[in-house]
Amino acid sequence: MQHTVEVLILQHPQEVAQAKGSARLLHLCLPHSRMVAGDVFDEATLRTLLAGPRQAVLLYPDTPPPGHALRPPPLEPGSLSDPARLRLVVLDGTWRQSRKMLRCNPLLQQLPRLSLQGLPASRYHIRKAHRADQHSTLEAACAALAHLEGDGERFRPLLAAFDGFVAQQQRYALGGTAA
Repeated sequence: MQHTVEVLILQHPQEVAQAKGSARLLHLCLPHSRMVAGDVFDEATLRTLLAGPRQAVLLYPDTPPPGHALRPPPLEPGSLSDPARLRLVVLDGTWRQSRKMLRCNPLLQQLPRLSLQGLPASRYHIRKAHRADQHSTLEAACAALAHLEGDGERFRPLLAAFDGFVAQQQRYALGGTAA
């Protein structure tokens, strides 16, 4: 049996009906995932979502948010040795939305972070990015899971489906058909 990281996707409410969003595809393709919509979570609700035997790790740059001097707690090196003991928390939204979600939910600020470095440029050409290292929720989560589980091949079919999704959205934007 393959030991997999559990994934908790916290989706900004404005992303729920976003046709170009990638979190829904990610959630549908990952059996060990849960998706919850909201931007400011009740502390008890968020505590329940983060509770359990798995160590929650936030997929987010490890720099402090604007206006905060505190850095997030370090990720314990030993916690990465067993993927079955991890819960990857992913914020789905624009960068502005995700910064607000982080700022408004102190429990998220207290989580150790997994920050991605050195990824290839995003293939998500249907939404605007301000920097080359800004990826879709699906791309970032796949890269993080490949790193944590040590199995990049496992996520190739999901990334191929994502490429098809992006191509389909580009055809729609140009007035074409889905096929």
